[in-house]
Amino acid sequence: MTGLRAWVSGLITAPLLAWPVAAANLQISPVMINLRAGQGASGINLQNLGEAPVYGQVRVYLWEQKEGDDVLTPTQEVVASPPIIQIAPKASQTIRLVRRSEQLPSSELCYRILIDEIPKDGNGPASGVDIRLRYSVPLFVLPADDRATPVLAWSVFKKEGSWTLRVRNSGTQRAQIGALELSNAAGQQFVIAPGLFGYVLAGRTREWRLPTPGEADLNGTLAVKANINTRPLSANTVARVE
Repeated sequence: MTGLRAWVSGLITAPLLAWPVAAANLQISPVMINLRAGQGASGINLQNLGEAPVYGQVRVYLWEQKEGDDVLTPTQEVVASPPIIQIAPKASQTIRLVRRSEQLPSSELCYRILIDEIPKDGNGPASGVDIRLRYSVPLFVLPADDRATPVLAWSVFKKEGSWTLRVRNSGTQRAQIGALELSNAAGQQFVIAPGLFGYVLAGRTREWRLPTPGEADLNGTLAVKANINTRPLSANTVARVE
């Protein structure tokens, strides 16, 4: 399996990034993992709240952003053990995640842990690639400099009749964007996302088509308000037409 475009329904979605994952009978915690200096391993706890066994597989992907989009690529830089899960009813299992390198990165490394629930066939998991549910948990290896921060540049432009937001992060730590709001020169406000909006990874650029009508008045100078890694931020940008 080669590089995988990750902005796919059910793979990377806002609820999976923002709060404890609970869907069907499988509960997953934590929903975000940070590996700090000297920490080479962590874990994810899976709890089966249902009355039937849960079967699944765990895979690790390098998470990058290319051409303004999320891209996932299979990796062995972080290993999940066990990669195949079978959780009895009302029981739990811990997935251990081990980073194979002890070297501290100069810029934050980003991964996605994908947990696929596989339907039951008879007394065991079904064969083939049928997937019932997919959960996505971000894992970050923090940079050697614990003072690392995101450094963001914002731009809004109209492309193919739709307004698009481009955010470039020249810093060495990811930016988690939430509570995003734009205001035009007339003071009209556009709430883009009341909660989690998305991520811009360290040293990367991410683009989103804005959920605003194409005729929305975003021309000229725009005020940007957002929470970046839960901290409020204000900035200005100038909208343009490409």
